[in-house]
Amino acid sequence: MIKEFSISTQNKHQLLNITEKIKEIVKESKVKSGLILVFTLHTSAAILLNEDEQGLKEDWFKVFEKITSGIDFSHNQNDDNGDAHIISSLIGNQKTFIIEQGELVLGTWQRIFLLELDGPRTRKVVIKII
Repeated sequence: MIKEFSISTQNKHQLLNITEKIKEIVKESKVKSGLILVFTLHTSAAILLNEDEQGLKEDWFKVFEKITSGIDFSHNQNDDNGDAHIISSLIGNQKTFIIEQGELVLGTWQRIFLLELDGPRTRKVVIKII
């Protein structure tokens, strides 16, 4: 089963919790045991697994700024988003999760995020359940 949804971002850098949408798709699939791949079709966005806590979300962007500050990105001669492409590649544009007893398996505080690195934009997320 493949499912796709779009999500609009509001800021240049943003973490959007998409966990509930993923859980809905798992429930609709009626798959009792399997794997789910969450993939974004973009090279300046990523899929991130972490806790949904505001201070932590702010810390992620501080880390990204620290990693990329002072770099004269060659890509920025065409687009001013070289940092977005690098961070997207480091974090990854996909994650795989377990489905068991018809439920998405996550730790107590774990949530799935779309990481926007070059917004605002409309992003597509593709889900593959196996």
